[in-house]
Amino acid sequence: MSRSPEPTRSPQERLLVCGVILPDFPPEFDGELSEARALAAAAGAEVVGEGIVQRRAKCHPATLMGKGKVEEVAQQVQALSPDAVLVDNDLTPAQGRNLEKAFGVRVIDRSELILDIFARRAQTAQARLQVELAQNEYLLPRLRRMWTHLERMEGAIGTRGPGETQLETDRRLLNRRISDLKSKLAGIERRKKRQLRTRSEEFKVGLVGYTNAGKSTLLNRLTGADEFAADMPFATLDTRTRKWVLSDRRTVLLSDTVGFLQRLPHYLVASFHATLEETVHADLLLHVVDASHPDAALQMRAVDQVLAEISPHLSAEILVLNKIDRVEDPISLHLLLDGREHVDVVNVSARSGEGLERLTQLVERRLDQRAAVVDVYVPFDDGRSTALARSHGAILVEEIESEAGHLHLRLRLSPGALGNLRRELGPQTRLEVVTPPRETRLIED
Repeated sequence: MSRSPEPTRSPQERLLVCGVILPDFPPEFDGELSEARALAAAAGAEVVGEGIVQRRAKCHPATLMGKGKVEEVAQQVQALSPDAVLVDNDLTPAQGRNLEKAFGVRVIDRSELILDIFARRAQTAQARLQVELAQNEYLLPRLRRMWTHLERMEGAIGTRGPGETQLETDRRLLNRRISDLKSKLAGIERRKKRQLRTRSEEFKVGLVGYTNAGKSTLLNRLTGADEFAADMPFATLDTRTRKWVLSDRRTVLLSDTVGFLQRLPHYLVASFHATLEETVHADLLLHVVDASHPDAALQMRAVDQVLAEISPHLSAEILVLNKIDRVEDPISLHLLLDGREHVDVVNVSARSGEGLERLTQLVERRLDQRAAVVDVYVPFDDGRSTALARSHGAILVEEIESEAGHLHLRLRLSPGALGNLRRELGPQTRLEVVTPPRETRLIED
């Protein structure tokens, strides 16, 4: 009896991890390379060996690490037979070539690995264009490394051959493609800005945080959405916006975007500029932190740095310490608050729901600072306007005024809801603003 063929899977790559810690690096993952291991797992690879780390005052210009450490890694390559060596640093093209010759296997640097993960996760057309742009900008100075089988000594007699010709052709094609991608992304960015302007009346809340802090799980829990969420770096690349109905029936727009990372490649930040810039247009930022991570304080500083790169005036106003159910030592949470006395702090578990009621109250309080208080007087026979008024905001007062023949509602409304209610109320309904809204945008357009 013949068996039906089964699709074959690509074999899982085995990676040996190494890296160099330089003086300007934060001391995270010292000796463990845990973040590099997590990134390798997110790329579908298996890490072999314990990893090799070297501390240096400055990187070696030819091989990044010292001669002795290069030999140590080469010995591990011989002993473990990995498919490739992952270097948890950015390599120059020359360093990559030299290390591949020394190790005898393919060498992947930190940026190349992150780009691979982004390519796997990209779902929308915009994300694919952003990843392709970053990949091409990474590849451009490394084209010669890909043509080593056609290398020639430039300028010597008899050496001007197909290798150099093809190399120049590839450079021209790659530069042209980079220009096309930038043009397409600029068009998308203009459309995004128009979309944001159409939402200008809505109160927008943005989730920012280190990769794998639990932002997507929190978005799903608060809005009832079913977005992809996984315990892995960069599960989200695209900004996703959903409507969040608060406990007092007011609604806000809640957005989740790509997570941040220590030493995020600069061309990735540039490529994802349009995505990251959407945080600028939020009225309120929630900084989501994996409070159970041993390096949570360092991850928080990395997020602060990226926000400062986007805009020097940008900062989160509410600190959400997530995964509180995994925290073994509650005292450690106080260390995360050093220098953050000006922000509201709430402990939550997006998975279990703990603390979400308190988080909602904090957002409602921030929304109140921007909301208007209005009195609406609706004739008894105008049921449609009564229903509209009740559904648009938080009801502070509701009373029947029999002698005047109308229902009096005092409401707290967002600017968007106030504008909509003005347009939709019946002609006999009267609306009076008691307290006008106060704009509290992070950054004015």
